[in-house]
Amino acid sequence: MTLAFGDLQGCRQPLEQLLRKIGPAPTETLWFCGDLVNRGPDSLGTLREIRKLGLRARTVLGNHDLHLLAQFAGIRSPRAGDTLEPILKAPDGAELIDWLRTRPLALRQGDFLMVHAGLLPEWEYDQARDLAHEVEKVLAGPHWQDFLTVMYGNTPDRWSDDLRGDDRLRCIVNGLTRVRYLHTDGRMEFKCTESPENAPDGLIPWFLAPNRRSAGRPVIFGHWSSLGLKLQPDLIALDTGCVWGGSLTAIRLETRQLFQQPCPGRRNGKKE
Repeated sequence: MTLAFGDLQGCRQPLEQLLRKIGPAPTETLWFCGDLVNRGPDSLGTLREIRKLGLRARTVLGNHDLHLLAQFAGIRSPRAGDTLEPILKAPDGAELIDWLRTRPLALRQGDFLMVHAGLLPEWEYDQARDLAHEVEKVLAGPHWQDFLTVMYGNTPDRWSDDLRGDDRLRCIVNGLTRVRYLHTDGRMEFKCTESPENAPDGLIPWFLAPNRRSAGRPVIFGHWSSLGLKLQPDLIALDTGCVWGGSLTAIRLETRQLFQQPCPGRRNGKKE
């Protein structure tokens, strides 16, 4: 059995409470859909907790996790609302960073595929894991910090199998960790964080893109708290805004049994 969890974003206490509530069997695998850290009150404790769970815990990288790597490498400056400094100053900080940068960007087990944000419409279901691995090899390698200097950017904003080098890797990262909406011509849109009901005309949620090649097979993702919990035969959206005072959600994938833990307080700001 596999339990999949939504975005934690430094909310360690709700995670511990939800694990006690569920009481997972020692043989159950725990999947986390990325953004383990940032904005919540205990990013350091959350990272340590997931790592302490050992091999049974598997997580994909989210955009906030990549932001942490970039801050550690001195490539990105802290932003308002960041809660990453305790990790950067911790005695085991470098060890945690090395652990984090070797996490995958996609998880595949049987009939289930997990990513942090989404899949681009041109990608086949079975192709996503291979594309993720292209980036994973670089992040796990000796020149990972060099890659972070060119990882950020909004172009290219659509996929082509002809992409090569930094452009190819950047497009893969953006598809797996940043995308919410596409323009009607298939280009990625990076600014809108609203729910589909409140989005401007001309934007399409990535999972509703016409001719999406991965349609019909289950994709588990987070990243989009304003979308909230969404359960369809081929879609499981798990970011229910724990860091915004919502709840932390987990689901047993094989049975679709849901578990939720209310999260205390509420951060200032708009759900994303």
